[in-house]
Amino acid sequence: MNALLDAAPRFLFFTGKGGVGKTSMACATAIALAGKGRRVLLVSTDPASNLDEVLETPLANLPRPVGGLAHLEAMNIDPVAAAATYRERLVGPYRGVLPESAVHAIEEQLSGACTVEIASFNEFTALLGHAETISEYQHVVLDTAPTGHTLRLLSLPAAWNDFVANNKTGSSCLGPLAGLHQQRLVYERAVRVLGDPAQTLLVLVSRADESALKEAAKASGELAKLGLRNQRLILNGVFEALDRQDALAQALERRGRSALAAIPEALKTLPTTTVPYRPSGFVGLHSLACVFGPEARELDPVQERTAVPLPKLAGFDMLVDRLSVNGAGVVMTMGKGGVGKTTLAAAIALELARRGFEVHLSTTDPAAHVSDAVGAPAPNLTVSRIDPAAETRAHVEHVMATTGAALDEQGRALLEEELRSPCTEEIAVFQAFARMVAHGAGKFVVLDTAPTGHTLLLLDATEAYHREVLRSSGGVPEPVRKLLPRLRDPEYTKTVIITLPEATPVHEAAQLQADLRRAGIEPNAWVINQSFSAAYPSDLILRERAGHERRFIAEVAETHSVWTAIIPWTETGESGRLEFGSNPLFEPEPTHV
Repeated sequence: MNALLDAAPRFLFFTGKGGVGKTSMACATAIALAGKGRRVLLVSTDPASNLDEVLETPLANLPRPVGGLAHLEAMNIDPVAAAATYRERLVGPYRGVLPESAVHAIEEQLSGACTVEIASFNEFTALLGHAETISEYQHVVLDTAPTGHTLRLLSLPAAWNDFVANNKTGSSCLGPLAGLHQQRLVYERAVRVLGDPAQTLLVLVSRADESALKEAAKASGELAKLGLRNQRLILNGVFEALDRQDALAQALERRGRSALAAIPEALKTLPTTTVPYRPSGFVGLHSLACVFGPEARELDPVQERTAVPLPKLAGFDMLVDRLSVNGAGVVMTMGKGGVGKTTLAAAIALELARRGFEVHLSTTDPAAHVSDAVGAPAPNLTVSRIDPAAETRAHVEHVMATTGAALDEQGRALLEEELRSPCTEEIAVFQAFARMVAHGAGKFVVLDTAPTGHTLLLLDATEAYHREVLRSSGGVPEPVRKLLPRLRDPEYTKTVIITLPEATPVHEAAQLQADLRRAGIEPNAWVINQSFSAAYPSDLILRERAGHERRFIAEVAETHSVWTAIIPWTETGESGRLEFGSNPLFEPEPTHV
């Protein structure tokens, strides 16, 4: 890790598949740089940020000191707050000047997902494009969102530059373009900074896991094409068994070794730092400081591990019994990235198909790998992915063939220009999601949804999308009109919240549940996934890990969930072969924890 610190440039971007410890590694790096006496600003651009929890420090959208560290400040770029500020900056000058109805119309136009995105982007580029904003800091460490969102965020400078430069209509789905034109020079400076290896380092964070390494390799290649060629890899949580007789520990170590032996070519040449597995994870300033020290491998002292009783919980088969009771409908797996949504969605779909139901498995997550999780084709099961590029092409063709058909040549040219807006993709994907949900009327549709922030944006934006679809295509399709009623119908849609028995996934899942309930959607079940407590290890490291899980398992079952299942960590379950077994009620075995 010292090599990373010694060669650290001004800007460090941390990215990777959800759940790999990206935030922890970004925080540990920032703390270590600050420990060397350098002024550091740590920023999260993730809509589902958990920076506050990892640092154990309440944060806001302005820099705040972190704990007692003299040289470190941190902040969250809050997409909702940024959007509100952006919207008021555009609308404010018209209050009292235009009729109230006109002002309201502008506010309506600026209420969609694209406004949230461009507002967050403005905050992000201000850090890179306005030198005075960060002049007092020697390093800016950016904990970015999961890979798919990061790729989109980092590609936006060129996308918005092109759109602002070429759009001649004076307006867009973002409203008046004056605000964008004012930002153009800032965007251009941001692009230069991102592509300068002397100023920017991209740190790819992964675990010794096949899918995480694939995602890191994909990100490496795509970000290199965007100009970010100065890259480094962190392999986080590399496990070595202590008990050579514990089959579970051996399987976990074997899986990691196998993944590293087959590491993608794109990652082999990158400078690499390895961080060993820590049973308690890295949360809190003391723990984060250990990442760079020899004590990172030490076991935590055993404190109250057996003081928290574990309840009896259902297993995988009982979960499928609960979801299949109506014989058809939509099953959505939701949760923080990296908790196993894709694996569980595929497992549920396969088991429903095995029981004789017709099942369609799909995803709205651009970074998901449902086909890999399913493996070989199965009877009664079809698999698809909502492809953003294909959906966008189809949407543009439809709009041009309908709305565009009634326009003259100049009008069609202007409409085509409008449809090059980055938010066209969001509209197209949303409509595809609504169509997929509509299929649940006659069979099971299992949807592996995107990470929490994107999913909430998708669900909460329904009314905004109604308006945008109406504006761009002249009508609201029936699946879009019926989407929210279907999602709110507990007989039609069963939402399953997936979490890990860890602090951040549990607390983010609880926030997700609160947001869903505000939208009128009641979760059907929670699943505690990849639990070592439910697998009864004998290896000392994994027993320590199991002990740390206990209070989070109890918290889910007793505080958050109306119905809970638990899935043990198994070699098959983690590798995607999805053989969870009959899994009766889980009864904890005290002698092993």
